[in-house]
Amino acid sequence: MSQSASTVETELQQARSEELKGVGYGLSAYIMWGCFPLYFALFSGIPAWEVLLHRILWSCLFLVVLISLLRRWSPIRAALAKPRLLLPGLACSLLIAVNWGIYIFAVEQHEVLQASLGYFLTPLVNVALGMVFLKERLTRLQGVALLLAAGGIGLQLIGLTELPWITLSLALSFGTYGLLRKRVALDGLSGLFVETLMLAPIALLLIGSLWHTGESHFLATDIGPLGVPASVLLMSSGVLTALPLLAFAGAARRLRLATVGFLMYINPTMQFVIALLIFKETLQPSMLITFILIWTGLALYSASTWKEHRASERRRRESGDRVS
Repeated sequence: MSQSASTVETELQQARSEELKGVGYGLSAYIMWGCFPLYFALFSGIPAWEVLLHRILWSCLFLVVLISLLRRWSPIRAALAKPRLLLPGLACSLLIAVNWGIYIFAVEQHEVLQASLGYFLTPLVNVALGMVFLKERLTRLQGVALLLAAGGIGLQLIGLTELPWITLSLALSFGTYGLLRKRVALDGLSGLFVETLMLAPIALLLIGSLWHTGESHFLATDIGPLGVPASVLLMSSGVLTALPLLAFAGAARRLRLATVGFLMYINPTMQFVIALLIFKETLQPSMLITFILIWTGLALYSASTWKEHRASERRRRESGDRVS
């Protein structure tokens, strides 16, 4: 009996250790993503679409090295052997490119508040897409959360004087990306490589065109507020695209979905704070009300998710007790 109790205690300690590691990985991922406005602000002077082309190309090249080091080519070879199954992957590639491009543009145009609002809205867009396309059922709290989010966006549309297209584009592109990503049987790292691989030839062709016409910024110096060479910034975008994803994968393997969901809000919260305190963006009253409505919706959604998770855990324990 004591040996059994000791075994259980050891397993609990190991589980706590893994959970702490997962929290560390999750914090690392979302803090890196949350600091992206500061990073992309360094690209001032380089058009957003050119930054996007280099981000695609250098992400693909960096992932080749990383996947080789990790010896993770097997699932990629299996996926590439079935081109017909990669059609959802092509759609994911286009959506993630749109999302990246709009985000970089938002930072360059000092619209980080709209960008952060888009990523606050994304979980609720995911819920709505799941309801429409996957026939998922909503709880009452989730339904109220969606109505609050819709009300917040509707407020921005009153009179059509401030169409929050950056917010809507980021939320819809990333939400749809998540929906289609469910149909691609690849982990995050392998999936990102396949997505960038599909876009890399186009990116390389357009970068070559910029070189040919003399419009490339790759060899420019004194770029942005710190005067960092453009080549260093553009190549580093590949590394900084993959690192948070690796950290997120480490968190997802070790943490419950509900915990990952709560950590997710670190990213847009940091962007919101950076926009106000560092970029000195103006928070209009209508946008403040929109934020409050969406924050309230997220709180209700999170509470509903946590309640469902606790109920599932309780049923699992009760089932285990009956079996024993």
